[in-house]
Amino acid sequence: MSSTRYEVRGAVAVITLANPPVNGISYALRCGVVAGVDQASADPAIKAIVLIGSDRAFSGGADIGEFGSPKAYAEPNLPTLIRILETSAKPVIAAISGVCMGGGFELTLGCHFRLARPDAKIALPEVKLGLIPGAGGTQRGPRILGVETALNLMVKGDPVPASSFKDSPLIDEYVAAETDLLDAALAFAERVVAEKRPLRRVSEMKADYPDHEAFLQFARNMIKGVAGPFPAPLKCVDAVTAALTLPFEQGIKLERDLFVGLMGTPECRALRHAFSAERAASKMPDVPADTPTRTIASVGVIGAGTMGGGISMNFLNAGIPVTMLEMQQEALDRGMATIRKNYENSMKKGKLSQEKLDQRMGLLKGTLSYDDFKDADLIIEAVFEEIGVKEAVFKQLDKIAKPGAILASNTSTLDVNAIAEFTQRPQDVVGMHFFSPANVMRLLEVVRGAKTAKDVMATVMQVAKKIRKTAVVSGVCDGFIGNRMIEHYGRVAGFLLEEGATPAQVDRALEKWGMAMGPFRMGDLAGNDIGWAIRKRRYVEKPHIRYARFADRLCEQGRFGQKTGKGWYLYQPGNRKAIPDPEVDVQLVAYRKELGITPRKISDSEIVQRCVYALVNEGARILEEGIAARASDIDMIYLTGYGFPLFRGGPMLFADEVGLYNVARSMQAFAASSGDSFWEPAPLIAQRVAEGKSLT
Repeated sequence: MSSTRYEVRGAVAVITLANPPVNGISYALRCGVVAGVDQASADPAIKAIVLIGSDRAFSGGADIGEFGSPKAYAEPNLPTLIRILETSAKPVIAAISGVCMGGGFELTLGCHFRLARPDAKIALPEVKLGLIPGAGGTQRGPRILGVETALNLMVKGDPVPASSFKDSPLIDEYVAAETDLLDAALAFAERVVAEKRPLRRVSEMKADYPDHEAFLQFARNMIKGVAGPFPAPLKCVDAVTAALTLPFEQGIKLERDLFVGLMGTPECRALRHAFSAERAASKMPDVPADTPTRTIASVGVIGAGTMGGGISMNFLNAGIPVTMLEMQQEALDRGMATIRKNYENSMKKGKLSQEKLDQRMGLLKGTLSYDDFKDADLIIEAVFEEIGVKEAVFKQLDKIAKPGAILASNTSTLDVNAIAEFTQRPQDVVGMHFFSPANVMRLLEVVRGAKTAKDVMATVMQVAKKIRKTAVVSGVCDGFIGNRMIEHYGRVAGFLLEEGATPAQVDRALEKWGMAMGPFRMGDLAGNDIGWAIRKRRYVEKPHIRYARFADRLCEQGRFGQKTGKGWYLYQPGNRKAIPDPEVDVQLVAYRKELGITPRKISDSEIVQRCVYALVNEGARILEEGIAARASDIDMIYLTGYGFPLFRGGPMLFADEVGLYNVARSMQAFAASSGDSFWEPAPLIAQRVAEGKSLT
């Protein structure tokens, strides 16, 4: 199937990119453009060539479907295609609308002239995949945009409107929305031919910047401070330096060498894995993409506390009316006031206008009666995490919700199948586990019950996109994917304290490794009483699983974390800074003596290995059980919901980077030293090691 269309309009050949949805530059598209240029070049009646995409996209860059495949590099590759366009003896005009990113933008730099809609989105986003532009963007960009503008475009990777380049020679003509883009391009092409305008080849332009050495050193220092562990931003500076100091062809060679070198780095692999994982997460193997969805025009939320309010804000932000229920007027008023205050804080920071604030608050209605949910399309409960409370709520919803309404639970651990059976419509029940603060955190764990209808799943995944969440599907089990894994992470951290580490050392080691927050600071933030309640349930339901009991002792003293001013750390009023508490260390010493444990020195590397490998082992069990559809779903949950470092790509990819064989050997050593059966490598890990395969 062709990815381009060729037609003749008078003396102009029109080559239309036709590889929806965003005209990814596939092998077929590249071949089609080359064939079109060759056909136009050989036809004496053709005087100019127009290259155009769709209204939605000129081109979004490389074709994701070909990532890593031989087709991605097959000739004509993108640099070859750009060279063919640039060396054409007949003028080539790019007509740009919609997205024009990465290789798509580089493609336009090979053309002699460019027309654009002012709102077309221009970007060189390769840095977000751990790369630099690899088809001449680092060499042509500085030549036509100016050094500073081009470097900003590369290092930030964010799209900017084409109108931003009015002061550069990039865009020859802007085309208003009411004017047909192709008609404008054809008229422009006729003028170029009639006026015999010289062909502007960007590679022949000179990149210049007064005192460029000082500027580049300044840029390098600034970028080094924000790039963190990612090498690509600084490599952009190296490439731009080449544009200023080397002939074009040498600069292109350096760009290619830098690109290939970055492609092999673990940081690049992690970013590309995350990019692919986010797109894969929305796909369910047994739910076709064209599954009809239910209309979600109004939402009900039960609970006006921190979670209920945060959930409500997601829908208000998306322009969806919300009715929020509480049992007492005082609690309802408090919840409504908190939402307003959150919006007012955003307004003070310049992130929200008064008009938007009024609009969003106008979509919010408070109620004390379930009857006000009778017309809601989606109802989400955010009540206390106790099965009896959930039962009462869902039985009530079953009575009043209209047929076809989706009933969702925000439970973080409870059995969604059991909750569904509290109703006469289990097919309409689903888990929607938001992460706190719900209006900020990107992750939404969508829990699929045994009887959840396929159209309910398709609808919820669509809704997640509308409210700008990264949705990942989980099967039903205790804690689902994220919390089931984090429980063992915390359990292992507790044993490290028994053996000789301090809370501050464990947190410091993991945070230095890249975690946003160590397990003990995280416990203090969430509330240690939440973990305590789960452990008390475990002692009854799963007595074979061993826990360090020191955390229980702190909870017995009311040390629940930030909300009580004391937890694993001390907190001063109005300040969330964790201050190590000598009293906790004293109690730890006494606790170890009671257990007859002689403390030992524990290295930071052992702390990281034991905590992170605990995630990996439980993740492998989850994958094997089919609770997660793919290893990358697990990584997506940890990258977006649990502060796992992006440059490591998630626990499952990290295990592959270390080598599953090495991970399994470490687990076996932990099993031998601790006697904890948890450390026996999951059967899936053992199987993949035997087969020489990875998890991702």
